[in-house]
Amino acid sequence: MTKVTGEAATGSAAYRREMRTVNANGIDIALLEAGPPDGPLALCLHGFPDSAHTFRFLLPTLASAGFHTVAPFLRGYAPSAVPADATYDQATLAADANALHEVLGGDSRAVLIGHDWGAGIAYGASAAEPERWRRVVTAAVPPSGAMGAAFFDYDQIKRSFYIFFFQTPLAEVVVAMNDLEFIERLWADWSPGYANGEDVEHVKDALRDPANLTAAIGYYRAIFASGGIPGSGPQPTLYLHGVDDGCLSVELAKGAEAHLAPESRVELIEGAGHFMHVEKPDVVNELILEWVT
Repeated sequence: MTKVTGEAATGSAAYRREMRTVNANGIDIALLEAGPPDGPLALCLHGFPDSAHTFRFLLPTLASAGFHTVAPFLRGYAPSAVPADATYDQATLAADANALHEVLGGDSRAVLIGHDWGAGIAYGASAAEPERWRRVVTAAVPPSGAMGAAFFDYDQIKRSFYIFFFQTPLAEVVVAMNDLEFIERLWADWSPGYANGEDVEHVKDALRDPANLTAAIGYYRAIFASGGIPGSGPQPTLYLHGVDDGCLSVELAKGAEAHLAPESRVELIEGAGHFMHVEKPDVVNELILEWVT
């Protein structure tokens, strides 16, 4: 395993990070981590189009509270490995998260935090092996029951055009054009008004290689065959959704609580879009910290 230690800056905030690679569920997964290794594990899972760097505000917050905070690059996102068998079904992604819990020395104190695809993985992982995760936080993608109406709504179908486009062989060619301009445009549409330059550059680094881009698109090509977004696990879950989300309508979030475990909660983040955790980090971090402690 290789470990690299350095400083990463974002605007007025800076944090110390460590990056290393572990093997979990048969694949090499790179991760950022902070906090005491013997603290309760807080596993933070990113989505698309994103990278582990999206948790650059949350990592130091949870580390300061005593958590061993880890943000992996999902399978296929550089510098994590691209699986030779091109497997991206829901069960495999959930198994990745649960294997990371094992490899990183997690115990029953562990908490699971997921945004976008990471939210779907968190639902699946916490349902498959509930004894591993004490509490769950998900953001931007509600559980399957709340998502049911999404594809019967004209406006939401328009927002979700990329899912259907990614089923075609044109996807890799178009997304890669003009140095991944497609990704820049998604960020602009999904989090209107947010200055996303740093985040988009991290995503481009993770997906610029054609093999990595095909891997990220592969998640969407597997989604229908693997049953779509899973239902939530039995743990109390905090669900977060930006009021101005341009990817998934905030209306979907309003029905999420009925599809979460008892004692769960839904919070709508005013003035934020899809990537609320970098748009409104102080608000989001406070809600997450309160929930997991």
